[in-house]
Amino acid sequence: MKAIGLMSGTSLDGVDICLCEFSKEGEKWALEVLKTETVPYPHHWQQSLSFNEQLSASKLLKMDHDYGVYLGELVKDFLHKHSFKRHDIQLVASHGHTLFHQPDLGYTYQLGNGPELHASLGIPVVCDFRRQDVALGGQGAPLVPIGDQLLFAEYESCLNLGGFSNISYATKSGRIAFDICPVNFVQNKLATELGYDYDYQGLLASKGTVDANLLRQLDELEYYEQKSPKSLGAEWAGKNVIPLITGTELSTFDKLRTYNEHVATQIARVLNDNHIKSCLLSGGGTHNTHLIELIRSKTICELTIPAKEIIDFKEALIFAFMGVLRWQHSTNVMASVTGASRDHSSGIVYQ
Repeated sequence: MKAIGLMSGTSLDGVDICLCEFSKEGEKWALEVLKTETVPYPHHWQQSLSFNEQLSASKLLKMDHDYGVYLGELVKDFLHKHSFKRHDIQLVASHGHTLFHQPDLGYTYQLGNGPELHASLGIPVVCDFRRQDVALGGQGAPLVPIGDQLLFAEYESCLNLGGFSNISYATKSGRIAFDICPVNFVQNKLATELGYDYDYQGLLASKGTVDANLLRQLDELEYYEQKSPKSLGAEWAGKNVIPLITGTELSTFDKLRTYNEHVATQIARVLNDNHIKSCLLSGGGTHNTHLIELIRSKTICELTIPAKEIIDFKEALIFAFMGVLRWQHSTNVMASVTGASRDHSSGIVYQ
């Protein structure tokens, strides 16, 4: 099947579009990435999608509609640009954009109107992958480990460095995964204070020094002592991390340097405590050379940096894969990962 995956992360870099072809022989899946593109968000979408827990119901519904239309236009432009016809594509799998994620309170919400997207394209659409898992008692996250297990099995673990970092790895009792800590969600906010959208290669952080007091406060956050399954959202970061950082009079360079140290410490701790020997990296944070060097200095785990299309589009391609699995009524969410009451095939299909 040829499928398009759409992914929007909490770092608000833009919409990742990934067209893949999936095939299967026996129990083994094969993947070919055909075309990829990241469409940066225009300013008004960056503003609209920024975390805002005070959204009224009417504004939320209007934004959901508009975002579905917007995604449809992006896919049509993508197909035209790369000379694909709509009938070449079997389905579009859309993660949407996470506005709210409070699984402990029983809800999660991904913006991106599925019916609007399907109506715009005339292609089957699979979306809303998280809510069924939350209804089954799970965290609704992370979801990509099914792809880690079936598409990237040669690595003992897979680590994504996006708005939040998450890891999945194999154990004797099954694959487990969880969010580790915020990454780009915090780094990008700090970079904007210096007039940049993000910290290119960690150059801004490298100009600062570590503040021991702030680092200690960050490392002592209660979340890091919790056992998996567990997940993070913008609400948690806004309540627990951002106030610690904004509550200091440190320079932005020192804040960035200290935060990179915190991220590297927490990631290395997970790798070391679980005796993980090999790890595939992906996500925008993989381009942060300063951060990667810090992680490497704290662990003996072999960190593999793959081709750019896997670094930047691994989540989008796995959501395309999850759409294919849903289309086939196959399991695409694992209870061992999310804590749900059972494995299940998640996602709403519009066709």
